[in-house]
Amino acid sequence: MKTKLKEKITLRPRGRKVDFEVLKSLEKLLDVSSYRRDHLIEYLHKIQDSNGAITKDYMTALSSLMGISQTEVYEVATFYHHFDVVDSEKDKPPALTVRVCDSVSCEMNGANELAQMLDDYYKGTVRIQKVPCIGRCQSAPAAVVKMNPVDNATFEKVKKNVDAKAFYPELPKYIDLSEYIKSDGYKIYESICNGKISAEDAVSILEDSELKGLGGAGFPAGRKWRILRDQQAPKLLAINIDEGEPGTFKDRHYLESDPHRFFEGMLIASKVVGIDKIYIYLRDEYPAVKIIMEQEIEKIKKHFDDIPDIEMRRGAGAYICGEESAMIESIEGKRGMPRLRPPFVAQVGLFGRPTLEHNMETLHWIRDILDKGSKWFADKGVNGRKGLRSFSVSGRVKKPGVHLAPAGTTVQELIDDYAGGMLDGHEFYGYFPGGASGGILPASMNDIPLDFGTLEEYGCFIGSAAVVILSDKDKARDAAKTTIDFFKHESCGKCTPCRAGTSKASELMKEVHWDTDLLLDLSQAMADASICGLGQAASNPLKSVLKYFPNEVKDGGKT
Repeated sequence: MKTKLKEKITLRPRGRKVDFEVLKSLEKLLDVSSYRRDHLIEYLHKIQDSNGAITKDYMTALSSLMGISQTEVYEVATFYHHFDVVDSEKDKPPALTVRVCDSVSCEMNGANELAQMLDDYYKGTVRIQKVPCIGRCQSAPAAVVKMNPVDNATFEKVKKNVDAKAFYPELPKYIDLSEYIKSDGYKIYESICNGKISAEDAVSILEDSELKGLGGAGFPAGRKWRILRDQQAPKLLAINIDEGEPGTFKDRHYLESDPHRFFEGMLIASKVVGIDKIYIYLRDEYPAVKIIMEQEIEKIKKHFDDIPDIEMRRGAGAYICGEESAMIESIEGKRGMPRLRPPFVAQVGLFGRPTLEHNMETLHWIRDILDKGSKWFADKGVNGRKGLRSFSVSGRVKKPGVHLAPAGTTVQELIDDYAGGMLDGHEFYGYFPGGASGGILPASMNDIPLDFGTLEEYGCFIGSAAVVILSDKDKARDAAKTTIDFFKHESCGKCTPCRAGTSKASELMKEVHWDTDLLLDLSQAMADASICGLGQAASNPLKSVLKYFPNEVKDGGKT
């Protein structure tokens, strides 16, 4: 019996073909001898910076050079807001982008109107983007011309920078290494190195000071060090400077003025805990801080012989990377999606190793606490609280900015004694005690000590101590709507309660008369079932409005 032979079929090549001209230009741009999987985001930054966008040809070439799938490159590039992923060169956005912050403080100060004026004027020749908080709330409204921040932005100020091609930041005056050493800088670090202060004594002093993590979680710093000291080497230190909580700008304030106080705390922690390598994760919205840190880290490396290797990583516009495990995923060159726990990062963290994770400000206080003693720090608190807090105060006050005050200070004391009082013609109406996720309280509740553990019974928390002041010219419901839109934009999408919940809440909150029962049910589902703090806390402001500002929900305005 004859067998009928099948016709020979030519198979279609799978995937996108590599453009070898693009490959050669990419090799020249990256200029590395070997490609690291954890540097994927750094490579994408180089493409975005040099080319103005990331085309599919570049992603294909990058996947070929790194030996990973095109899907891996694509999913990472499209996850982060600061990467413009386009099909081809003809689809690239305009060469210049002006970003206008539209978070609560900036929105209250006319950010939306400013963005519209700029868009009407430039008519697409300059890309105008409304973006989440850029960490300059004390100078609202704030804008950024390419990488150059414009404080108290007006149409005229932005246009002046565009016309002058002023695209990069001027460095603020700050205390550099030589100046810092003249004022006993690194004296405590040297005492740790030569044994004058033992590692055990350092941990005990830190525990007695009751210093907590100042990024928002409030976990005791001394306890964290003790846990890490017991873990097996190699151990890593991951420092979170992805200061993305709307209303927060304290880390930028300290790094643009006194960066070595943080660096000394970093080296002390490394020596005491036994750290083998340090990773610093800096938000992309802080270009001046990036330059300062790069310059000063090089000086530190030359000044000290026996210190761990230090790598600085650049964020790419993802609020979720403020969550410790999402930051770790991002440092590893992946999408910044939170991990399920256990295991905890102290045991299985960055690259699977035990990891000490700290916010920048926590390390900022290490030198002073070890130098002056635990009692010096602990006794600074008031109203039964311990320590100091760096409050980022913005909104309707005369002196917005970072105000260092005792933990337990009330919002009324912040306004009157630190922030210069309310703006003329404005009456205190309400406040965010802890940034966008910290809830909203009415002015009548102005006597609550602000600290970890004092606000939770009211459905709020202090978090990163970002205090935004509302006046009688504002509506709490509008502020809450702004925050839920922010969380909708920043949800990583990993879990349904957060991804779908923020989207549904945003739609429901557009209505003049809110569906109270449905919003409360939705909020409960988000809080109970979301896997990380973003989804769990995203509904705090809307619940606050329902509880403390019910008239706004009934009639769409204040009565």
